[in-house]
Amino acid sequence: MATGALKKVTAKQAREVCAQFELTQEGRALLDDKVSPDAFLDLLLEHGHLPDAIRLLAFALPKREAVWWACQCVRECLPDDAPPKLVEAVKAAEAWVYKPSEETRWAAKEPAERAGFDKAAAWAAMGAFWSSGSMVPAHLPAMAPGPTFVGMAVSGAILMGAAQREPKTAMERYRQFIAYGVDIANGGTGKPRLPADAPAAPAPGGTTARTR
Repeated sequence: MATGALKKVTAKQAREVCAQFELTQEGRALLDDKVSPDAFLDLLLEHGHLPDAIRLLAFALPKREAVWWACQCVRECLPDDAPPKLVEAVKAAEAWVYKPSEETRWAAKEPAERAGFDKAAAWAAMGAFWSSGSMVPAHLPAMAPGPTFVGMAVSGAILMGAAQREPKTAMERYRQFIAYGVDIANGGTGKPRLPADAPAAPAPGGTTARTR
């Protein structure tokens, strides 16, 4: 799968992105100082290093697009009888994507905690909470999230979600989810179809778009 230019990725070299997370030994063997993020993503896909490819996209995308990507993937992994607390965590993350603000950011924290950090939905919501601002209430000295927190949350949500739903087909889902991420990186909405109660995806220029 040729990924194209990944229009929303601003890093010029893949090494800039990979410095933020730990590549596998096999992934590191493909990395050099000249390869661009899109070319490196293609290399990882060509060699079947799908978890590395997911981490690369999670750290390369802008935060809002990265969290939206996590939401798309986690929603697809939720069973039909998913506990309400998991659905609420994804909805909270989506609400922040739809309208990023301190209010929606903080509103994602409690649903993430209720969902439980052994569940992918919690990490989608934590990606929203860690997107900016402080991690502690306003009456305390500010404590900003680390620069890698969103990428860690997003990649964790996607990798965990695919493995939790059907472990035997996780690699197939990884490839499908990478396609969603590439679409988002190129200005698309990710998935071609969205749940009826999901907000529209953020489109270029701050507008929204929904496909049916």
